[in-house]
Amino acid sequence: MTLAKYKSNNNIVYSCKYPVVWCTKYRRDVLTDVVQEELKIILQKICVGRKSEVLALELMSDHMHLLVDVDPQYGIHRLIKEIKGNSSHTLGKKHKHLRTRLPTLWTNSYFISTVGGAPLTVIKQYIENQKFI
Repeated sequence: MTLAKYKSNNNIVYSCKYPVVWCTKYRRDVLTDVVQEELKIILQKICVGRKSEVLALELMSDHMHLLVDVDPQYGIHRLIKEIKGNSSHTLGKKHKHLRTRLPTLWTNSYFISTVGGAPLTVIKQYIENQKFI
């Protein structure tokens, strides 16, 4: 996918791609392989339901990098809020180590940027290489 591709809804034609990064509460290493796989499923379900597309995703034990294409009428803030809230609740119910070590899975804060003129392949490569930095 390139930046030249656009999506549309009933009102607008758009290309809103955002790299987003957020951390676990207290930057704890709680995202085990099993939790990461379940988190990917939760994230995909939410994005499909909100007509958003995950373009790249990399999960580490204490944070995540996400490149997502979002409908501007729904908004990136609402999408991130839904992903963080839903995943914290769902994973906390299923994994005891998340409930006992943390009051909530995620911090309130996150980093977000716009893609701007950078080639999408460069941004995807950056996210995919996060585990090796």
